[in-house]
Amino acid sequence: MALALLGQTLVAAGGLTDINWTLNVSTLVLFLVFAVVLGKFAWKPLLQVVEEREKSVHDAVEGAEKANAEAQALLDKHKELIREAGRERDELMKRAAKEAEQLKADLSARARAESEQIVQKAREQIGREKALAVQELRAQVADIAVDAAAKIVTSSLTPEAQKKLVADFIADLPKAAR
Repeated sequence: MALALLGQTLVAAGGLTDINWTLNVSTLVLFLVFAVVLGKFAWKPLLQVVEEREKSVHDAVEGAEKANAEAQALLDKHKELIREAGRERDELMKRAAKEAEQLKADLSARARAESEQIVQKAREQIGREKALAVQELRAQVADIAVDAAAKIVTSSLTPEAQKKLVADFIADLPKAAR
């Protein structure tokens, strides 16, 4: 019985499948009012904020891409400057090596020329001293010959004594030459 009573109250109040037109129309009207109010006061400002945010993000991305491109260009320029500096360094090193080699060759040639000059001067000096020594030796021989002749002339000796005098003179010659 209790179940029958519950079934009757449900039918009198309406079932689950019954359509309540008043509720449906009022819900639809409230939804439309709510949509219009939201569209007028909330949707436009919300869309504006979203668009501004999208624009700022887009600008930030473009700025980052531009900064990245500039940084890449600067990096490429820096790398080229480093390569150029390396080439200049290599060129300077080659030039310095050539100049050092040339300087070495010049100094070597100059040293060779100076040593040849010194040797030539030494030879000339030796030649002069030799000529002077020969001249002195001739003078001494002439003096000794004059002395020997004077002795021969002053002494009238026998032929054996003259031979002895000449032999003594000849024996004295090597002592005078030294």
